[in-house]
Amino acid sequence: MKVRYIFKGLLIAILLAATVTSCDYDKDIIEELPVSREFAPVNLTAFVRNQVNVELNWTADENVESYIVEFSADDPEFNNIVNTVEVNAADLPVFVPLEGETVYSIRVKAVSARGLDDSSWATTLAQTLTEQLFVTGEPSDIKALEATLRWVPNSNVTELKLSPGDITHTITAEEKANGVATVTGLTQETEYTAILFNGSKTRGVTTFTTGIDIGTGILVTAEDDLLQMIADAEAGTILVLESGDYTAQTGTVTLDKSLTIRGLRSYNKPLLKLSFEIVTGAEDVELIDLDLMGEGEGSSDLPDVIRYTAAGNYNSLLISGCVIHSYAKSFVAGNETDAILQTLTVENSIVYDIFTNGGDFIDFRNSDVLNINLQTSTFYNCAPDRDFIRMDASGTSNESGVTANILIDSCTLYACSNSDSKRILYVRFVSNDVIVRNTLIASTESEGYADRSGIDESPTFSNNNYFNAPGFYDTSQYIFDDSNYSALDPGFTDPASGDFTISNQTIKDKNIGDPRWLSN
Repeated sequence: MKVRYIFKGLLIAILLAATVTSCDYDKDIIEELPVSREFAPVNLTAFVRNQVNVELNWTADENVESYIVEFSADDPEFNNIVNTVEVNAADLPVFVPLEGETVYSIRVKAVSARGLDDSSWATTLAQTLTEQLFVTGEPSDIKALEATLRWVPNSNVTELKLSPGDITHTITAEEKANGVATVTGLTQETEYTAILFNGSKTRGVTTFTTGIDIGTGILVTAEDDLLQMIADAEAGTILVLESGDYTAQTGTVTLDKSLTIRGLRSYNKPLLKLSFEIVTGAEDVELIDLDLMGEGEGSSDLPDVIRYTAAGNYNSLLISGCVIHSYAKSFVAGNETDAILQTLTVENSIVYDIFTNGGDFIDFRNSDVLNINLQTSTFYNCAPDRDFIRMDASGTSNESGVTANILIDSCTLYACSNSDSKRILYVRFVSNDVIVRNTLIASTESEGYADRSGIDESPTFSNNNYFNAPGFYDTSQYIFDDSNYSALDPGFTDPASGDFTISNQTIKDKNIGDPRWLSN
C-alpha cells in the first residue's frame, strides 16, 4: 500500500512539472507601470514655526518638475484659496509666512517633468498661532509710569490695548512707520499685557512689568553708607538702590526684619558684594534687580548668598531679576533647627559660579523649606560637584503631614551638579511633590534627577529638553523623565561667556528653557 501511494505522488509531481515548463514565460517583464499622471506627494508634513510660519516638507520625486501648494484659510473645501506657491525639490523644506490665528487647509500636487498630467492633491492642516510683530526693545523702554513698545516698522497696525486698566492707544501714521509708540498713564510695579491689533486681528502680544516709582521707598546711592541704612531701616522698608558700584561696602548683612532691597533700574543693576544671614523677625525678604557677587571659589569670606541662621517661621524669600555669582559655598541654605521657610521663589534671574565647597546649592538640612519655585531663570556652573537641591528629613516639619513642593519651570541649567555621583534633586523630606516642565538641562555628567527613595515617586515631567545630559532620561535611574522630552542640541551662542541664546528652532517653538534666550 505504501509503495503504491508513493508511486502515485511521484506521478502527480511529474505531471505538474511538465505543465509548468510548458507555460510561456517569453513575455517582457513590466518594469514601469503605465500611468497617465504623476503620483501625489507622500510623507507630507506641516509644522508651525514662530507662530505664523508654516514649514512644509514631503518626499521629493525625481520625475517631478515642481510642486504647486495652495492654502485655504478656515475652509477645508478649498473655496477660499489665499496663497499659492510653486516649490522646487531643492527648496524643501519650504517656509511660508501666513496670517495668525487661522486654520489652514493645505494641498500639494506634483507637476510632471516627463509629460504626464499633474498628480492628485495631497492634503494636510496647520493652525497658526497669534502673530508676533513685537520686537525686543531697549532696556530703558519700560519705566515706572510709561512704556515704549516696538514692532516691525511699516506693519499694518491700528492700535495697542493694554490690561489691566483697559488702556487703548491709537497708533499714528508716524508711529506705524517707525514701529514705536509710547503708552503713558501706567501704574508702577504692575505686570501688563499689551496686544497689537490691525482692526480686530491680533498681530502681537507681549508682557512687561513697570518699574518702581520711589514713592514711600528710600533712595540709596553708591555714596551712601548702605550697610548702615540697612541696619537702620524699619520693618517693611523698601530700599531702592540707584545704579552704581557698591562693592567697596562688603560684608555679611544680618536681616532681622522684613525688608526689600531692590535696584532702581532693572537694566542697570547696582553692583553689590554682600552675603545675607536671615534671623528671627525677617519674615519676608525681597532682593530685586541686584547684581550680587561673592569673593569667589575657595574664599571663606561671604561664602553663601543667603543663609538662615536662627529659628523662626519665615514666610517668603523672593529673588527676582537678579544676577548672582562667585560664591564659594551655597546659594540659599539653612541648617538651624526650627527655622521654617514657607516659600523660596527665584524668578527672572541668572545665577552662576556657585562653587558649593562644603555645601549644596539650595541646601536645607535641619531647617525646612516647604515650597521651592525656580522659574524663568538660568543657572550655570552651579554645584559643579554637589547636589542642586537638597532637602533633608531632619527639620521640624518633616513627618508632620506637610508636603514640600518643588517646581522648576522654564529654566536653563548648564553644567549643574556636573558629577556622575550627584543629582539635581537630593530630597529626603518624607512627603514631597516635584514638577519639572519647559526646562532645558545641558552639559552635565549628573546621574540625573534622583537615585534613591524619598523623592516623589511619581514626579510630573513635561516638555523638557536634555542635551549632553543623558542621566535625566536614563531608564536605569531611580527617577527619570519618561514623558514627551527631547534631546536636541539647543545651539547655544556662547555658553563659555554666559550667552545661552538658542538657535534650534524646534526648542524655540516649544518654548523650552529660560525665555530670555528664545527671542532672538
